[in-house]
Amino acid sequence: MALSSTRPAERSSSDSVIKDERDWPDFVCGAGAACMNILATFPAYKVMFRQQVEGLRFRKALSQVLREGVSNLYRGVVPPMMQKGTSLAIMFGSYYKFQKVLSRNFTNTPSVVTNTSAAMLAGSMEGILTPFERVQTLLSHRGHNERFTNTFHAFKVVGMQYGIREYYRGLTPILLRNGPSNVLFFGLRGPIKSALPDAKTNIGNAVNDFASGAVLGACLSTVFFPANVVKSQMQKQLGGEFMSCVKAFTIVFNERGRSIRRLFYGVSLNYTRAMLSWGINNCSYELLKKLTGYGEFL
Repeated sequence: MALSSTRPAERSSSDSVIKDERDWPDFVCGAGAACMNILATFPAYKVMFRQQVEGLRFRKALSQVLREGVSNLYRGVVPPMMQKGTSLAIMFGSYYKFQKVLSRNFTNTPSVVTNTSAAMLAGSMEGILTPFERVQTLLSHRGHNERFTNTFHAFKVVGMQYGIREYYRGLTPILLRNGPSNVLFFGLRGPIKSALPDAKTNIGNAVNDFASGAVLGACLSTVFFPANVVKSQMQKQLGGEFMSCVKAFTIVFNERGRSIRRLFYGVSLNYTRAMLSWGINNCSYELLKKLTGYGEFL
């Protein structure tokens, strides 16, 4: 991060080293970026979730959610607020941390290998947050509307009545989604931004950050959409057998008339939501990172 030209040259060198060694800005900025879009995109998630789980078309899913009223519209919003904030903190923070560690310890290894490994490791670390996705799925499923009072009640019931393992139902598709999507996100966001017209102002730079994040978010969320469908199929169940990814996919595939197209019910709304969400995430992260670099934040 560049420093102000008014500082003495001999101090600028040491300061830039200190800034390069700091890990907390990546974690804090990732969390801050995530919290800026959850409330705006959660209603869209609710409709998309109904399409995923019940195989409904958009209009029917939307009318179903609206009929349940405003009181249920944001039911289950606390887990994604907690999960996404922590998830993006881990995603950005651990990626750059792993990148530094691997680069220092494997100096002869090509950067593409260390960067790919760092992204995979960061995605795997996000798997520890599976309980938040688990509870969010339960609270979003209408079959559990009467069972759980709120987020904390759901966490309590799942843990006390079904055990810790129940929190991690659906972990496998989450790991299969997180690792590869992280590799593609961190590997492509730089080249995509470079392909855009040069920004001559801070606003133009923010627009480029938003655009690159939006394009990547929309594309990656579409590619990995079936993994989320399988995850939702596994997580909507409470108690009983822990089914494999293959079995969950087979059940969904058969329920959707063995149609690949129907596996993507909800993808249009998911695509639009991801464009907005990841555009905000990427733009906000870069803005907050710049502010932390200059000491204007926290």
